[in-house]
Amino acid sequence: MQKPLQQNLNEDVCIVCNVRRSAGIHIWGQFICDVCERNIVKTEVSDEKYYYYIQKLKKIWLEATS
Repeated sequence: MQKPLQQNLNEDVCIVCNVRRSAGIHIWGQFICDVCERNIVKTEVSDEKYYYYIQKLKKIWLEATS
């Protein structure tokens, strides 16, 4: 179940799942929650979700280069 979008200074919105969470990583100013990070790491190239994650992770590159 997703948390409601309440203002908490220790939480960020994940660029993959768009859920506000407190645990995760920041890459070039973009936040990936710990849940998505684990899912990305364990996803095989042959998995249909792989392309989905690639598209979401492109946001990091696009934000960093713009």
